[in-house]
Amino acid sequence: MKIRNLLTAFISTLVFTMVVGISQAQSYQVKTVEKRTDFHWPEGKKMGLSLTFDDARLSQVDKGIPLLDQYGVKATFYLSPDNVKQRLEAWKKAIIDGHDIGNHTLKHPCSGNFAWSRDNALEDYTLEDMEIELDSASYLIKQMLGIQPISFAYPCGQTFIGRGQMTRSYVPVISAKFETGRGWLSEGPNDPAFCDMSQLTGMELDGKSFEQVISFIEESKSKGMWLIFAGHEMNEGGFQTTSLAIIEAICKYASDPANGIWIDTMHNIAAYLKEIRGEPPFTVTPD
Repeated sequence: MKIRNLLTAFISTLVFTMVVGISQAQSYQVKTVEKRTDFHWPEGKKMGLSLTFDDARLSQVDKGIPLLDQYGVKATFYLSPDNVKQRLEAWKKAIIDGHDIGNHTLKHPCSGNFAWSRDNALEDYTLEDMEIELDSASYLIKQMLGIQPISFAYPCGQTFIGRGQMTRSYVPVISAKFETGRGWLSEGPNDPAFCDMSQLTGMELDGKSFEQVISFIEESKSKGMWLIFAGHEMNEGGFQTTSLAIIEAICKYASDPANGIWIDTMHNIAAYLKEIRGEPPFTVTPD
């Protein structure tokens, strides 16, 4: 009887501990608001901010980049090689003007759960397939634009290949080939002292109001974080579009020294973080 009572007490304690642990884990969003990273940004800045855009949409070079250049703001663009051909000279000029060019794969594979990606599903890939996909995209970008991309954005923000027990992460592949790997539809900014460069969070910029954007920025600043916005079209409106008015408002707000924001490309901020963290600079591995 005594042993049974001891066993019951042990189980009760164990269950209580697990419940408390789960409760604490689920309250992470509240607790992170109270904590500020000890990381020191350069020149007294209070946060880092990167604007990133995917797919090499025509509106990016036709409308978005000229607007960014008016304010001296440089962004990172993750290119799909087929789209680059339509505005090749404009992309070359963007590079000369200081914008960062990244790899976004050759065929933009996502989960076959999306009907439009059924014939190009990550579930049907192997790690070898993905390496070929990445290397092919980088090769074409270098052939067309003369630069080796060292930034990467996961299509659909998905980081796996295969299915079921054969599912594998391709994050290690990205880590070996690129300085940074950016996600999509993430829930928050990056802690500069802790973040994994190959799994950086990217928060959706498309469709957001200025109030929402400022809220994201100010919350990130209060914690000393690196906020990465991710968008697609840079235009007046439509699906997957960041309005030009919002882009201009961000440029004005971030460029005001009083707001304490370092707005720059993925590479420039990532390289600084790695240096401060005592990590070696990224180098391209020879083929």
